[in-house]
Amino acid sequence: MKTIDNINKLSDEDLVDAIVKTNNTLLFEILYDRYADVVYNKCFSFSKHLDEAKDLTQDVFLKLFVKLSSFKGKSKFSTWLYAFTYNHCVNYVTRNSAKKIEKQSVQIEDIKNLSLTDQKEEFSFLAMRVDKLKLALELISPEEKMILLLKYQDLLSIKEIESVLGIGESAVKMRIKRAKDKLKTVYNDNIE
Repeated sequence: MKTIDNINKLSDEDLVDAIVKTNNTLLFEILYDRYADVVYNKCFSFSKHLDEAKDLTQDVFLKLFVKLSSFKGKSKFSTWLYAFTYNHCVNYVTRNSAKKIEKQSVQIEDIKNLSLTDQKEEFSFLAMRVDKLKLALELISPEEKMILLLKYQDLLSIKEIESVLGIGESAVKMRIKRAKDKLKTVYNDNIE
């Protein structure tokens, strides 16, 4: 039997393998402890309410325990978990469309973390006024918001987004381009 110290030293991927093989909830608690704050912060960025973010976090981990065997190791576990959390939150926002704008709001700190790597881009997100950008992000679809945040807030590479979303490189690039174009249009046309 492995000691607690040895179990705590396991990589995320090895820990996931052990959980899937044994269904051991004590091992899952270790994974929970590693990622609860990260998942909570992502949920809070969608909900903006402490209690709701806590509920979403619990929902993510309950769903994660059931779906953990679907992690195939094609990306880092943390990357897969980010996408899992985003997808859960996007589905939540979509189901609660009456509260859609409130649920999609983004913290100013999140927007400040946006960085553009493509210097040839004529339009720079960094040139947008933060308050207008925040409003524009609230008005685009959750899916568009998700891919932009994965790329520019979480700084995932195209390859990482590709494996997280299970789509090809060209599809990732096209979705990012469309989401940026939509954000620019909303920003320029709909925000006074």
